[in-house]
Amino acid sequence: MSQPPEPPRFVTLPEIRRAARERLPREVWNFGDGGAETETTLRRNRRHLDRLAIQQNILVDVRTIDLRTSLLGVPLAWPVAVAPMGGLVLFHPEGDVEMARGAGKADTLQWLSGATGWPVEEVARAGMAPQMFQLYHHGDRGWVGDLLARVEASGYLAVALTVDVQLYGRRERDILARWSPRKAMEIAPNPRGPNPEYQARLTWDDVEWLLKTTKLPVGLKGIMTVRDARRAVDMGVRLIWVSNHGGRQLDQTQSTIDALPPIVDAVGDRADVVVDGGFARGTDVVKGLARGAKVVAVGRPALWGLAADGAAGVARAFEILREEVRTTMGLAGRTRIADLTRDLIFRVD
Repeated sequence: MSQPPEPPRFVTLPEIRRAARERLPREVWNFGDGGAETETTLRRNRRHLDRLAIQQNILVDVRTIDLRTSLLGVPLAWPVAVAPMGGLVLFHPEGDVEMARGAGKADTLQWLSGATGWPVEEVARAGMAPQMFQLYHHGDRGWVGDLLARVEASGYLAVALTVDVQLYGRRERDILARWSPRKAMEIAPNPRGPNPEYQARLTWDDVEWLLKTTKLPVGLKGIMTVRDARRAVDMGVRLIWVSNHGGRQLDQTQSTIDALPPIVDAVGDRADVVVDGGFARGTDVVKGLARGAKVVAVGRPALWGLAADGAAGVARAFEILREEVRTTMGLAGRTRIADLTRDLIFRVD
């Protein structure tokens, strides 16, 4: 007689977060959890998501809810992605490789950070779901060109250049602890990180060069204004990523959920739009999709899953998140991603 399956180790996302906090050294927890300076942007992302309500619709047959979508023509099982995050070796010994395994188990798009501590080829081999690459300019164009060739050869399906790290935000939790994330990351096999000097002189000329250099669809990550979004799509950028770096760069700036709708309107059908910044529950994801994002990128819940239980923790976090999205859609009377329109969401305070 077969034994009944063991119950899952974690049953809610807050439980996973607590488990991660218990396991991680204080400095590492603060590095993942914190933001820049007063952390106003970090809190504003969360607060502005919470002040939006979801319309309740009843007497709709929601027995079948279809979460399938696509990004840049790539079919996806559901409209959530693992956001690119550097320093994953601090949260699990196998870092980005283990995150790729977890994303694969969850059939979830992974954006690999350009600040990865692992060769892009090794992470690509570990993943079983679609993978795309987030680019930092680590050095001169020759070096970046070589990296892009490796990214293309490894099967990544798009590249998004991060454009909001001209200078590093002052993350006071790390500063007060006299703790250097960069030094701590040196335990990774390939610890090279973004080159601050090059990032400080990044311009639209570099975007033009990138468009000419790679065969992959190009996105820009860190767009927060209509002006920049329009300029990007006029140049041929195919993915606009609305992001304030999770509140870790410019403090006192706008929340991404508020910046999103006018950018979506300005871009129209000329590019796909991704959003991140405080999205941590299924209700958050539905709000982002209803406000026009094609995909919502989720960072910290994936990070906590990685710290709590490696690839299994990542997969479990996204399994719970997917069920939350499905439940929210059903209770809102929506059965397809295309049904998540802007009139479903309204401000209550």
